[in-house]
Amino acid sequence: MAIYDHQPSSRGSAFLWGGIVLGAVFLAAMLTHGFGLLGRSAKGTGEPELLTRQGDRILVPEGSALRNRLAVAPAQSEPIGAKLVLPAVVESDPARTAVVLPALGGMVRELKVALGERVLRGQLLAVIDSPDLAQAYDDNDKAADAFRLTDKALARQKEQSKIGTVSDQDLDQAKSNYVQAEAEYARTQAHLKTLGVPVDTKLGSRLLTVTAPVSGSITALAVTPGTMINDPTQSIMTIADLSTVWVTAMVPEKDVSAVSANQDAQVSLVAYPDRVLHGKVLFVSDVIESDTRRNKLRIAFANTDHALKPNMFATVTLLGVQRSRIILPSSALLMNNDRTSVFVAVAPWTFERRVVDPELEEGALVAIRSGINAGDQVVVKGGILLND
Repeated sequence: MAIYDHQPSSRGSAFLWGGIVLGAVFLAAMLTHGFGLLGRSAKGTGEPELLTRQGDRILVPEGSALRNRLAVAPAQSEPIGAKLVLPAVVESDPARTAVVLPALGGMVRELKVALGERVLRGQLLAVIDSPDLAQAYDDNDKAADAFRLTDKALARQKEQSKIGTVSDQDLDQAKSNYVQAEAEYARTQAHLKTLGVPVDTKLGSRLLTVTAPVSGSITALAVTPGTMINDPTQSIMTIADLSTVWVTAMVPEKDVSAVSANQDAQVSLVAYPDRVLHGKVLFVSDVIESDTRRNKLRIAFANTDHALKPNMFATVTLLGVQRSRIILPSSALLMNNDRTSVFVAVAPWTFERRVVDPELEEGALVAIRSGINAGDQVVVKGGILLND
């Protein structure tokens, strides 16, 4: 049986090691020089370089293919208005909102209105059966009777004083009684007027009527027929005049310095996306809200059609004073880590990087705070090809 020896001969080994050495040399050559074939330099190929560097500047030589892919335009200066977009809500005007309080306690016998109903000033809202009202009428009747009695007594004392049948002390006492009775009667009369009830009602009337102090809409209702009112300071309903409403916006603390009274504002509402309201800031609160760290500003709008309803969500856009800013296409801006930069032509086909501070974006245009000047030739297309 033949046995074959698989070990390589000395000549085969030499060829094998020679191939490995040649491969290593070729790989080293590729690592050292070969990348130039794939990079921006075309040395040794007879073609011009794509670009070269001279310090901080980048040169695009004549014949470079990059020239056809770069577009340069002068930086333009245009007037723009700073905008501040804020969340907002529609609110009723507190100066046009009345909390209805009963003059006296008692049981609600009749309720004449419903939640959301619009009422006129003086309209009957509710009728309350009030024992306190009956007591007020009793006090008034007693005061009226005492006043009539002291008036007659004083008249008699004056007549008797003329003929000398009474002393001056008795006459003075009669005058004092008259003055006190008159004051008490005036007090009970004034109390009835304060309650808003007629002063000449028959003795013992218990029905207290509640009327609307202002015209508006019933925005809150806290009682029903049969409700017992023990506290006269307990609100039974709220009436809001919504012919004028507020749009209240919330301004972040960092933007407080950018808002002021009489500033132009635009308001859009979720309920009416196609409707834009134009107004002016009525006032800015002097107090920062402690829970939200925001400042409230309010804009007043006429609301004769009642389309603006309290608690609607809105968006307020404040329009600042127009200022001159450099405007660039967004395609000119390059992001490098946390910096934004552009390439500026400082000589024909010679560029250098400038770090810029963009302010706000308007679609395809960006306003620049600093970094370039009006008229600077900026690469607006293909700048990424110059970027490292």
